[in-house]
Amino acid sequence: MAARSIPMIVFLLVGGVVADRFSRRTVLMASNLGAALTQGAVACLLISGSFHLATIAALELLNGAITAFTSPALRGIVPQLVGSDQRQRANSLLGSSKNAISILGPSLAGGIVMSLGGGWAIAMDAATYLAAAFFMARLTLPDRVKSSPTSFLSELREGWTGFRSLTWVCVIVGAFAITNCIYVGVWNVLGPALANVSLGAAAWGAVLSARAIGVLVASAAMYRLTALRSLTTGLVLFALGAFPMIVLGLNGSVYLLAPVAFAAGLGQGVMGITWETSLQDHVPNTLLSRVAAYDDLVSYIAVPVGQISVAPLASAFGDTQVMVIGGILFGLVSVAPVLSRSVRRPGPPAPEPARAAASS
Repeated sequence: MAARSIPMIVFLLVGGVVADRFSRRTVLMASNLGAALTQGAVACLLISGSFHLATIAALELLNGAITAFTSPALRGIVPQLVGSDQRQRANSLLGSSKNAISILGPSLAGGIVMSLGGGWAIAMDAATYLAAAFFMARLTLPDRVKSSPTSFLSELREGWTGFRSLTWVCVIVGAFAITNCIYVGVWNVLGPALANVSLGAAAWGAVLSARAIGVLVASAAMYRLTALRSLTTGLVLFALGAFPMIVLGLNGSVYLLAPVAFAAGLGQGVMGITWETSLQDHVPNTLLSRVAAYDDLVSYIAVPVGQISVAPLASAFGDTQVMVIGGILFGLVSVAPVLSRSVRRPGPPAPEPARAAASS
């Protein structure tokens, strides 16, 4: 898992430059085909009984590097597929399918593992990458024409300059970095340990399911609630993520914790769609993948800090105190960007990119 995660972070900026420089359709086809090959090789090793940890880790290292090219290209391709009046609906469909599969996928994978074995579950994973490459092949995107050839480093610096010049993006991404650090450390790491004592494993599973369902419901609802595309609204609703931590820290019952977890999921789902749509509306498409790559990098680079630091903090100050304080900080940091005028008024919309057409 580590072998896959590290190169995903390391190569994110490279993926952003490549996705802004070349056809995103080609990038997504190549990245999905590469992921299919690496996962297929892992599946063959497991099915044949030739398991070797170093070989699996090497394949996942390559898989992580390839997958780093997917997110920037996918986030940049949406404005090339639909007009500005349909972007929120497109993001809602993407978010709904992603969240639905995040709920159903583990159960499906578990069933395959139990009935056929882990190798066949990985083989199914490889098949889904092949399917994704096939669907990308059905699109025809306009060629990306450069006025003059530039180096990779020049385009990387151009992406950083563009990212830094968008004050509202920097402010929100900085907030995301802190909230991700808190959420992963306090909720994901400390939460299960605290819930195991106060609630029990079954109740904790119900709470996590309630939150996941909330995210799914919000993602689907945003298809219709197109008026909810204000960053201010998204950030205020995102702050609902503070309440499950506070309730858990105060030893609240599952009957209170599950509803507030569901509400937190709703806020997370609304903010996710609002954020993607705002980036696509206000960032030029020629720069969008690089800005998205810097967004991903800054947003998630603090996650290991939260994972590592929460245990020493809980030992020093107590589990419940860290949980409650973490929740309060999460809420404050979530709404803090609203104080910035640039967040309330991101600026004029970006020029419309050329549209894609479906091939026969």
